[in-house]
Amino acid sequence: MTQIKENSTRNFNKATSPCPVTYAINKIGGHWKPIILYQLMSGPKRYSELKRAIPAVTEKMLIQHLKQLQDDNLVIRKAENVVPPFVTYFLSEAGEDLTIVLNAMAEWGIRDSKRHLKSA
Repeated sequence: MTQIKENSTRNFNKATSPCPVTYAINKIGGHWKPIILYQLMSGPKRYSELKRAIPAVTEKMLIQHLKQLQDDNLVIRKAENVVPPFVTYFLSEAGEDLTIVLNAMAEWGIRDSKRHLKSA
């Protein structure tokens, strides 16, 4: 597991904030986590499928965020004991609960991008 510095902002917010929005942002905040979760909403995916679906993400970022999502119990990593290794990622029950939130974000993004196109 990746160590988080004791005085890290991420560590501080997890430990002290009773705010539910802060709690949620600590779990799904950042640029890549919501995108990864959104891609997994359509079903289990292998690492290579996620990388193809999100071409702008670097390998380091994808691996790091998948690990954090696993640590936060939003994504489950299933590794089959075969050669070559067959690993799939899918949403946990808590991750499935985010479907409503992620769909709402996607719908808002569509509406807002149309507004900006009209005003441009």
